[in-house]
Amino acid sequence: MGDGVVGEQRQLINVAYRLLGSLAEAEDAVQEAYARWYALPPSRRDEIASPGAWLTTVTGRICLDVLGSARARRERYVGAWLPDPLPGRAGRPHGTSGDPADQLVLDESVTMAFLVVLETMTPAERVAFVLHDVFRYPFAEVAGVLDRTPAACKQLAASARRRVRTGAPAPAGGQAETVRRVKEAWEAKDIAALVDLLDPAAVMTADGGGLAGAALRPVEGGPHIARYMAGIAEKAPGLELLERPVNGTPGLVARRAGTVLTVAAFDLAADGRVARIWVIRNPEKLRVWAGDGAPSPR
Repeated sequence: MGDGVVGEQRQLINVAYRLLGSLAEAEDAVQEAYARWYALPPSRRDEIASPGAWLTTVTGRICLDVLGSARARRERYVGAWLPDPLPGRAGRPHGTSGDPADQLVLDESVTMAFLVVLETMTPAERVAFVLHDVFRYPFAEVAGVLDRTPAACKQLAASARRRVRTGAPAPAGGQAETVRRVKEAWEAKDIAALVDLLDPAAVMTADGGGLAGAALRPVEGGPHIARYMAGIAEKAPGLELLERPVNGTPGLVARRAGTVLTVAAFDLAADGRVARIWVIRNPEKLRVWAGDGAPSPR
């Protein structure tokens, strides 16, 4: 494995996660790309001037195929489908666990709000936008992934760009303070305080995947969400709420007896109140959070 392609894995995992929103699917896509590389005759590999570009093209094409089939699979999914949440240790330097999450760089292109917008794009739009706008690949290379002309890829990226919100994200410091106040009000089952912290038009979306209890449809409106949250707190004695980064922004983690059961990501409105809450409860999407199961320091 001394042909120089192993070092590309980190970049490929970062590309694939943003394209797919799923750690498991991203890892599978990258492994498949490497399998195809090593299946080439040595003479063919020697002819490839840029193995990294070759691997990126192949990974992009695999992700495009996965995105095409994902639509049908997500129609059968129980309730809402949300991207996999990333813990704060993602992207830590010198990660040695081999976990793909440890190779992910946390920036604005992996916030839950951004990934949810990516989900609204067509597969071709998403590939063109992520490769060009996020990773700065030239349209000539994007064209090789999508099998379209560079001009067509430029149009796809422009269409995708229109779907991305123009509003600037709230400063992390402001979000941390708001999330802390949400945590305190939730723990106190203080519905009035929660209503004050929530935008009147706020929306909460939960992903249980049929494997954990979760609202099957989005809960809309600050008062409805506040009552829903207070009801959960009422029914879940012994639940511990922790402030933790989720996809690079301040969020909350709920655990019981050291096991993470829920991860919540937030997005704020311009006035600093909570506009969106994404709640991930599907245990298959929380495996990477197992390291947060140790008792918190007292």
